[in-house]
Amino acid sequence: MVNSNEFGRLLPLPLRRSLCENVRMPSAAFSRLHDFITTTMQMSHVYQPVMLRALIDRGGKASVSEIALALLAEDRAQLDYYREITKRMPGAVLRRRGIVDYDGNAYSISDFDEMTAAERHELIALCHVKFDEFLEKRADPWSHRRKSAGYVSGTLRYEVLKRAVFRCELCGVSAEDRALEVDHIVPRNLGGFDDLTNFQALCYSCNAMKRDSDTTDFRGMAARYRERSDGCIFCNIGRSLIMAENELMVAIKDTYPVTDGHSLLVPRRHVASPNALFQPEVNAMWSLSASVREVLSAADNTIIGFNFGSNDGVSAGQTVMHAHFHIIPRRAGDVERPRGGVRGVIPERQEY
Repeated sequence: MVNSNEFGRLLPLPLRRSLCENVRMPSAAFSRLHDFITTTMQMSHVYQPVMLRALIDRGGKASVSEIALALLAEDRAQLDYYREITKRMPGAVLRRRGIVDYDGNAYSISDFDEMTAAERHELIALCHVKFDEFLEKRADPWSHRRKSAGYVSGTLRYEVLKRAVFRCELCGVSAEDRALEVDHIVPRNLGGFDDLTNFQALCYSCNAMKRDSDTTDFRGMAARYRERSDGCIFCNIGRSLIMAENELMVAIKDTYPVTDGHSLLVPRRHVASPNALFQPEVNAMWSLSASVREVLSAADNTIIGFNFGSNDGVSAGQTVMHAHFHIIPRRAGDVERPRGGVRGVIPERQEY
């Protein structure tokens, strides 16, 4: 058997020279990228390989927009969004007008094969004209998706979606049925802040409709959050008394605790009734409540339950007319008959 070296020596000299000229060492760029992709690349998402692929496909250089389009093409959530848009909007209208047919999976134009190439080009040109005419009247038809203008971190998006538990926070539809979008409650340009409490998860339908149907006047909303009352003890809580806080709520120890660890959640804004809280404040309250419960439980393993509630109005026992929520740790045996819990506000109705 002739080995490869011997075979090479048997070839005519011109052929050997030709083969050597056509065999070259890998380029430095190839080696560098090949090594990075196969041995070094660590991924938390698909972004790196998609970006490199876009750069290579475009001759080694691509604009930010070109790379963004490549990423968008791989975004299945966006694909789902526009799949639903297709069926609910242009698809539904064009079917109703008898322009297209739909077989449950694909749309088609009847008798399409009868058109000449020139006719097709003319129709495409007309569609471009209609598109451009619309943009002259409304420069940004996707403005409803820019209410959260600016970057929202993936970590923050994750927390908002986790809190929503896979459903739209407005209509309740499952994310299996409609893609969810993360959006500010109070937009940035109207004083909204980038805190978890000011974000919500809305399905694409509710988020799109919000622009046209939400009549809330947000002018001056940022100032509303700073409302305080000079004579209110909860508007003037000293820093030393605060055990936990976030942007809209503070937690303090109750001055007259019913159990050890009894705490209060107090909105920073002066508001009498918990029913008058803004949604970001409600979000902030539940978020801080979870933190306080965790701290209390970690500090005392005898705590095995909590009562959580608020007195809303004088007849309900409210004495400080600034909304606040009680977190009352409970322990085994702290009362003889705990059954009924907060029903004890009417003692004879507690047990049932």
